[in-house]
Amino acid sequence: MAAEVLSQAGARVTVYERMPSVGRKMLMAGRGGLNLTHSEGLEDFLKRYGVGEAALRSSIEALPPEAVRDWSKGLGEDTFVGTSGRVFPVSMKASPLLRAWLRRLTSHGVRVETRSLWVGWDHEGRLAFTSGDGSRTVRPDATILALGGASWSRLGSDGGWVNILAQEGIAIAPLRAANCGFVADWSRFFCDKFQGKPLKRIALSFGDCNVRGEALITKNGIEGGAVYALSARLREAIDDVGHATVTLDLKPDLDCDAIEKALGVARGKQSMSTFLRKAVRLSPVGIGLLQEAAFALPDGLGGLEASELAGLIKAIPIKLLAAEPIDTAISTAGGVAFKELDHRLMLRRRPGVFVAGEMLDWEAPTGGYLLQGCFATGAAAGRGALEWLNRAAP
Repeated sequence: MAAEVLSQAGARVTVYERMPSVGRKMLMAGRGGLNLTHSEGLEDFLKRYGVGEAALRSSIEALPPEAVRDWSKGLGEDTFVGTSGRVFPVSMKASPLLRAWLRRLTSHGVRVETRSLWVGWDHEGRLAFTSGDGSRTVRPDATILALGGASWSRLGSDGGWVNILAQEGIAIAPLRAANCGFVADWSRFFCDKFQGKPLKRIALSFGDCNVRGEALITKNGIEGGAVYALSARLREAIDDVGHATVTLDLKPDLDCDAIEKALGVARGKQSMSTFLRKAVRLSPVGIGLLQEAAFALPDGLGGLEASELAGLIKAIPIKLLAAEPIDTAISTAGGVAFKELDHRLMLRRRPGVFVAGEMLDWEAPTGGYLLQGCFATGAAAGRGALEWLNRAAP
């Protein structure tokens, strides 16, 4: 996006890409339909960035969600709003959009040099790269760093830039897993039977935050959209006290009284699993979670009164012990502190060097907010570089 802004203004732009091809993380995002942005009102949209809202506001206001949709349409990819308010290309793919984008950048004179790994600055302040044919240096008039976070490192972003910038005295918040799964202390039986099973139309609660959505039982714990929405809070709680307990509501559309009434009929000779499946329409994995929660009780679920069982269905406690490794996370929290940047996203300690995307210290839930933040800060860095390049113009 920075290259587009600069090239449209007539600047000569070269993109240095460490991988054999560009946009690999964008293509990965496209496997889920390429959620470009979200359709909610701008003020509500901005709140999704939490503590990063103030720092990102001007960038997103300059390139709001409507502008991203227009940009996609301009590349031949119309968009639509899904039932959750998320915005996708009609094709539900990333590859057509990426190909059209690269064609347009090429038509603007943008050069792309792949297999070029940036390793820092040399003693004369030039950018240093290594590639398959050796090392080289370049001295651009302006530099934009958009090196990503540290998740899915096989796609190109491994956080290797952290040490380079830290050596320059630049403050960097530690890179952390965001929009990630969490480790739970499942029993072997539960894990073997239910890993890979989805939990649909549920709600998760932590503190004063309640999120409806879906989740997935994993070998080590739990992940999915409802979990990702709470990941920042859960991560902080685990940092503070070593664990975090979420409550899972298997029936968010029913209140306790309605569930208790359904459970108030005689069970007869039915097994507890069959009874719960028929009386409350619980899935096998939902019943498994209940049994996991009641494992320590003398009589298990069978020893609970209808009111107690209804309460458990509405609030199954799940103790989370750790975030999954950063490389498996959807995105990364942490990065270059905004205090190190001026209003143009230029490093105060490195005039002429700008930073964009996941390198910056912000995070957001899934739902289009991640790509929107990257698009917007990329465009902002491009405008900042133009301002820098034109600073001596009359």
